[in-house]
Amino acid sequence: MSWMAWTPVTAVFFTCIALMLVGMGVWQAVSPTIARRGFLPLVTTRGDRLFISLLGAAYIHLAWLAVSDATVLIASGIALVWLLVVMRWG
Repeated sequence: MSWMAWTPVTAVFFTCIALMLVGMGVWQAVSPTIARRGFLPLVTTRGDRLFISLLGAAYIHLAWLAVSDATVLIASGIALVWLLVVMRWG
């Protein structure tokens, strides 16, 4: 049987995703979201923007692994900036 090798970076990445989902759930319960239009070409809610950010983070990491031998932490930093931009202005 083969087990997935979880590195500390992978564990932190997925832990952050889980914490974001819990945080978004609490935020939604405290302050329901209002759909709005930002720079994205569609009307989105907070949950939509989080989902778009997570998809973007996945593509950022895949592209980083395809074109660079540098540490994946740099891609995580870029993905975090992407998350903040989309959540604020998306």
